[in-house]
Amino acid sequence: MEKRIIPVILGIMALIFIGLGVLIYIQLRPTQEIRYETDGDAGFSASAIDSGARIEIEVLRSQIDALTEAVQNLEKEIGRVASSSRAPTNTEPLTQEQGTFQNDGGNDIIDAYAQVVLIAGRRDLNKGLQIASPSYLEGVFGRPRDVLTSECQGMTNKRLASKLQTEQVGPVRVRMLTPAIESLRTVFAKIEATDPDLYARINTAGALCVRHIRGAPGRTSTHAFGLSLDLNIDGKLDRLGDGRTQLGLTILADFFRTEGWYWGAGFSREDSMHFEVSRNLVEKWVAEGKL
Repeated sequence: MEKRIIPVILGIMALIFIGLGVLIYIQLRPTQEIRYETDGDAGFSASAIDSGARIEIEVLRSQIDALTEAVQNLEKEIGRVASSSRAPTNTEPLTQEQGTFQNDGGNDIIDAYAQVVLIAGRRDLNKGLQIASPSYLEGVFGRPRDVLTSECQGMTNKRLASKLQTEQVGPVRVRMLTPAIESLRTVFAKIEATDPDLYARINTAGALCVRHIRGAPGRTSTHAFGLSLDLNIDGKLDRLGDGRTQLGLTILADFFRTEGWYWGAGFSREDSMHFEVSRNLVEKWVAEGKL
């Protein structure tokens, strides 16, 4: 979490320094010369800053004060989240000793969850997890449907279809394979216990969709296996492939990764709305007879 907020803080600090630079420029720029006449022929001149410049200075000062306060609030949020970084397991009670989030007042970043930020270190986001590629999944389960089109269709693979469920899981309704739903339920329970404000703003752009990858006939979409879903904050869709994402999704990704889900922000073409079951989990569920 703290790694995701750091770019936001740096951005605000940059604005503060820019503001300071402008403020210094205004104070040091050549001043307006005002000439005062005396009773005699000779007069004298004096320098003064015009009223417009004074107004600019005061506005900049107030803006700098507001930005400084915002940085301090974000620093407090980093410290609070760091103390609750270890999520408890299903069998453990939610206690302060286990690092569970304790609501001690208003959420300072509640309006920033949908804010778009740069994704840092994309290639290392899923370290320790293997991707369950369509070719791997087809090798294990076969194709989800004999003929795929660009439109979502029904699943004809009997092995997979027998494990499909449609269920309200936390804040979203999804159709996925049973073990994926069970894992998703665990993820959302921990998010709700840790950050209920973020939990309440989670939305989905879909889960199961048996089709080929749009623009790539013959290549099966990972959504076709019932093992992935797309999420967003406040129903605002993330832009594909721009290396950016919503701040709230970076927070969600930590919970998903802990449970063995692979985040699409680490794909060669960034897709940060996309969360899918890792190959590690698929292999585990197959070994346990769940798939």
